[in-house]
Amino acid sequence: MDYPNISALLPTFNCEKTIRGTLQSIQWADEIVVVDSYSSDNTLNICREFGARIIQHEYINSAKQKNWAAKQCLHSWVLQIDSDEILEEGLETEIRQAVVNAAEQVHCYQIPRKNFFAGVWLRYGGNYPDYQRRLFRRDEGHWMDREVHAHIEVSGQIQSLRGHIIHNDWPYLAKPLNNLNRYTRYEADELYKLHKHFHWIDLVIRPWVVFWYIYIVKRAYRDSWRGYIFSVYMAMYVFLTRAKLWELDELELEKSPK
Repeated sequence: MDYPNISALLPTFNCEKTIRGTLQSIQWADEIVVVDSYSSDNTLNICREFGARIIQHEYINSAKQKNWAAKQCLHSWVLQIDSDEILEEGLETEIRQAVVNAAEQVHCYQIPRKNFFAGVWLRYGGNYPDYQRRLFRRDEGHWMDREVHAHIEVSGQIQSLRGHIIHNDWPYLAKPLNNLNRYTRYEADELYKLHKHFHWIDLVIRPWVVFWYIYIVKRAYRDSWRGYIFSVYMAMYVFLTRAKLWELDELELEKSPK
């Protein structure tokens, strides 16, 4: 059977420790397009081993980077994957079958994702199925205009696949803690862009509500200490985001300081 060609789109920046596994899981794609934010480690050399087409572009935010890069892809179907993710075995076949059978009105497929913390899959706390819109028609999809955690928007139908993306986002606590300052800065800037302003409830009450919602209502406690740590982290995320929103208001800034 002849399958439509698929471009795999992979954003990178100094990810030499994880990129090889990602590339191995997508090496079946008809082209691999790496959009790199000027890595200074061995990332690009590893990408060249897999025959990837490398384009470099200044990073403003994730959505703008991927929207720019998607236009550089040669094929009409694009599979986007991050450098700390791999495709579960068997997902290639399902993806190929999905695009060959896709009705004209189907513009995008969402893929469930398994998030791992210190080598263990987090099943609770809202971490699963964590659907990600990653397989889409290049000319029909774009990432929403958002500073952080943007998803693909399409005008047509979105269907779901069964196979998983494996996401090793938290191999050690150091990684999410290193990202915390940057992501909460983006989140605060997004709120400010939407004309949201600080309220005392955001610092005093909201983080506790988030913790108890994730830990009790979403049953993160079933993931043992990992679930507890994840719940505290998300409360910290909310606290720091709103503290930075307070800073924007208090100091009359246009963007959060880096």
